[in-house]
Amino acid sequence: MTPVEMLRTMMLIRAFEDALARRRDHGFQLLSTGEEAVAVGLATALRDGDQLLTGGRSIGPALARGVAPERLMAELLGRTAGMNRGRAGRGHLSDPAAGFFGAHAVVGGNISIAAGVALARQMDHDSGIVAVLFGDGACGEGALHETLNMAALWKLPLVFICNNNQLSVSTARSDALAVGQLSDLGATFGMWARTVDGLDVCAVADAATQAVQHARSGQGPAFLECVSIRMRSHSTTARETRSRAELVELHTRCPIRRYAAVLMERGDLDAQQHERLSLEATIRADGALGIADASPYPDVEEVMLHVG
Repeated sequence: MTPVEMLRTMMLIRAFEDALARRRDHGFQLLSTGEEAVAVGLATALRDGDQLLTGGRSIGPALARGVAPERLMAELLGRTAGMNRGRAGRGHLSDPAAGFFGAHAVVGGNISIAAGVALARQMDHDSGIVAVLFGDGACGEGALHETLNMAALWKLPLVFICNNNQLSVSTARSDALAVGQLSDLGATFGMWARTVDGLDVCAVADAATQAVQHARSGQGPAFLECVSIRMRSHSTTARETRSRAELVELHTRCPIRRYAAVLMERGDLDAQQHERLSLEATIRADGALGIADASPYPDVEEVMLHVG
């Protein structure tokens, strides 16, 4: 992605989630406002043949990976135009053809699956790598530690990316995890490991590129921690536990505004271009809603299809 394309994608994620959140029928969603730089920075490091797996906060990463907004919106609203015909929703949506292997609603649930995908690629001598994105809450899960061990032992082409928004629902990261930096978990197993500013899309992109190159070259897995923020409540149904003053302060650190300011200072963007990008994102999000609304719900006869 070019610098302007990175900003465009971050703005699309924000506009898409804002449009979804305004819907009364949005359902249970985990939004990524404040975390867009992590998704976009990671996506810049991945090739077409690579696969990304995520936890339940999947909307931003799916859009960054290239999943069509129209198909994604339809999926989230339970319509047949969705990539999984409205049956998977936010917690289990997948689009492997776009390089998005899938989401998993259970905390830490996709981490060991990612190792299986990476092992299959290794056994097939496939040049593609696998990336798995999860939150800081998953760092207390036994599945992560077991997978880190196996990935390091077998030198799997797997990149672990922790989107550390510093809250597990309402529990502060410092109250839940004893380790100093979460990237230390990877370093313990001898992995390439880094911690970066997750509000700086360029820092994420540079570090993710290094991590992906490390895994692709056969040197084994890598662990990247991106320290970000969550500017919304945990979910669309969760009560906000932070004070108004805390939320106001968080909004001053918005990664989209930060990156737009950088591009303007460098001369890569002007106010008119910025306004055009914002309008474009809004139009694309509204268009996705229109296509979703025009699509029917699945027929009741489909309820037992694809059920093993």
